[in-house]
Amino acid sequence: MVVSDPKIENSILHLVGETADSLGMECYVVGGWVRDLFLHRESTDVDVVCLPMESRNTGTPEYRPGVVLAEAIAKRLGKKAHLSVFKTYGTAQVKRGDLELEFVGARKESYTRDSRNPIVENGTLDDDLHRRDFTINAMAICLNQKRYGELVDLFDGIGDLEQCVIRTPLDPDVTFSDDPLRMLRAIRFATQLGFFIDGETFDAIVRNKQRIAIITRERISEEINKIMLSRRPSEGWLLLDKTGLLPLILPELAALKGVEVKDGKGHKDVFLHTLRVLDNVAELQSNSEAVQQCNGLTAKRSNSPQDGLLWLRWAALLHDIGKPRSKQWDPQAGWTFRNHNYIGAKMVPKIFAKMKMPLNEKMEYVKKMVDLHMRPINLIEETVTDSAVRRLLFEAGDDIDDLMMLCDADITSRNEEKKARFHRNYELVRQKMVELEERDRIRNFQPPINGDEIMETFHMEPCSLVGELKAAIKDAILDGVIPNEYKAAKAYLNQLAKEKGLI
Repeated sequence: MVVSDPKIENSILHLVGETADSLGMECYVVGGWVRDLFLHRESTDVDVVCLPMESRNTGTPEYRPGVVLAEAIAKRLGKKAHLSVFKTYGTAQVKRGDLELEFVGARKESYTRDSRNPIVENGTLDDDLHRRDFTINAMAICLNQKRYGELVDLFDGIGDLEQCVIRTPLDPDVTFSDDPLRMLRAIRFATQLGFFIDGETFDAIVRNKQRIAIITRERISEEINKIMLSRRPSEGWLLLDKTGLLPLILPELAALKGVEVKDGKGHKDVFLHTLRVLDNVAELQSNSEAVQQCNGLTAKRSNSPQDGLLWLRWAALLHDIGKPRSKQWDPQAGWTFRNHNYIGAKMVPKIFAKMKMPLNEKMEYVKKMVDLHMRPINLIEETVTDSAVRRLLFEAGDDIDDLMMLCDADITSRNEEKKARFHRNYELVRQKMVELEERDRIRNFQPPINGDEIMETFHMEPCSLVGELKAAIKDAILDGVIPNEYKAAKAYLNQLAKEKGLI
């Protein structure tokens, strides 16, 4: 079969083939780029496997055909390309514009029981395709000019693409035992592509789930984050649960599963609720980006320190993580989860540390979202006071829009009238926020008078009273006692000083 598609008629790919011919090599584009070609998905990462024509099955270990080909291509492209060589691995990368080409010689691999890092030897194209994780990633297209566009498909990857199936090319028990990360990759591809996992492959994940223990947390988090950025991330978490991987990766999330009933009163399944909230956030983010793009704006959620969409989704996943530890039975009220937001916020740093995720402003952002996610709903259940709204604006800062998006997503009731009422009430809170922010400039504000000025005015040394006075000014502004202005703050400070005998 010869592939006929405009994407394969790329001048760079033709150049790769021509250069390989001049060096006496075979070369093939393999893996994800080929898969995405047939799925009509954009892909700028091109993996190229090459091998010498005259010694396809042997070749000395010192000979690195991928490096040789990459260096020759970079030379032909001149200043238009950037070459990186990784001699330890025998690989090289050529970047030209948005296109990244990775070059490597054909390899065969073998594994030891205690490591996913393979023992690598030179191999044939067949060897290289046999070592691939899934059939849809085990296809190759020849770039040599005489066979340009010819598809090599040893395991019917095309058929599996048509049937939307994730399947291993070889025995799945061997595949997953050798490299347990492939279990997560199977779930990730199924989630990203909307495919299902072949029954035999799925059962092998269940049988080999304990092998995930040899995978580093960094690699696990990398796959999990790709699942989180999928259109419907819940599908990945449900597969993690069904395969038994969930309690091995994130037991705190697995602890949310189930419903306990007492005296005829039960609570909702917090795990399923959490996944609905996660999908709701993903949908709201998608809609928000679409609106911004239609308006000619850069797709960006807010001015928060987060890049992209990932960290609000983590906040959605962890927003109720404290409920199992806070759950109590009250004969009058039924099941309660008092302070679960506060307990959950304290759990966030430990979860991030265990998952080897960043312990910087991104973690602090998730922690803040978890801590504050109950505040807006408490506002709508009570009288919406200016003071309460000011304090929420102050504590959420530039992340207030993200917080309100999370709260909207948290409305998962099947009672449509109740859902509509909550959404309407949230709109009232938003309107109040806009009015107060325009008038009082509360978001991220600092008191007009700082500690240094207080000490200088009253000839004080650093002490707790300085902090008390500064906090009193901040509270007076948030409670609406004085406006957020220097003159009013100074007058209020003098009043406090008189009451405390400072003047």
